[in-house]
Amino acid sequence: MKQSIFARVAQLAKANLNAVLDSAEDPQKMLDQMVRDYSNNIREAEAAVAQTIGNLRMAEDDHKRAVDDANSWGNKAIAASRKADEFRAAGNSDADKFDALARLALQRQMTAESTAKTGAPALAAQNEVVNKLKSGLDQMRGKLGELTAKRNELVNRARVAATQTQVNDALRALDSGDPTSAIGRYEENIRRQEATVRGQQELAASSLDAQFASLEDLGEQTEVEARLAALKSMDRKAID
Repeated sequence: MKQSIFARVAQLAKANLNAVLDSAEDPQKMLDQMVRDYSNNIREAEAAVAQTIGNLRMAEDDHKRAVDDANSWGNKAIAASRKADEFRAAGNSDADKFDALARLALQRQMTAESTAKTGAPALAAQNEVVNKLKSGLDQMRGKLGELTAKRNELVNRARVAATQTQVNDALRALDSGDPTSAIGRYEENIRRQEATVRGQQELAASSLDAQFASLEDLGEQTEVEARLAALKSMDRKAID
C-alpha cells in the first residue's frame, strides 16, 4: 500500500508539466487538479508513514521492555543469590530455595536479553526506513509547495496576458472606430460639397457673361443696320 502511494507521488513529480499543460484544454483546471491529486497522495503517504512510525514506536517499547526486564531479572537474581548465601551462612535450609530462585531469575534475564538482542537489528532497520520516509515526505511537501507556487505564477501570468490582450483589442477597436477619423471624413464630404457649389457658381457666372455678350453683339448689329439705313437715305436724297 505504502509503495503504491509513493509510486503515484513519484510519478506526479516526474510528470512533464509543460507537455501535460500543452495537451490540456484548460491548463488552469489541469494545474488545480494536479495540486489536488498531489495533496491527496501526500495525505495518504502521511497516514502510511504515521502507521510505520507507530509500529516502530511499539517495537521500541518492546525492546525497552526487554532491556528493562533483563535488568530487573538480573537484580532479582543478585538479591536471591545473596539471600541464599546469608541463609547458608546461618545454616538455614532455605538457602537452596533462594539459589533456585536466583537460577530462575537468571534464566528470565537471559530470555529478556536474547529478545532485546534479536530485536535490535530490526529496530535499527525500522528506524532507517522511518527516517527515509520522513525525508521523502519532506521532499514531497517541498514539491507540493513548488507546484502550488508554479500554479499561482502561471495563473497570474495567464490573467495578465488576458488583460493585455483585452487592452490591445480595445486599442485596435479604438483605432478602427476613431471618432476623429469619422469627423475627418465628414469634413472631407463638406469640402467636396463646397467645391461643387463653387463649380456651380462658376458655371452660372459663365452663362450670365455669355448672355451679356450676346446682348452687346445684338446692340452693335442694330447700330450697324441703323447707320446703313441712314447712308442709303442720304444717297437717295442726293440722287433726287
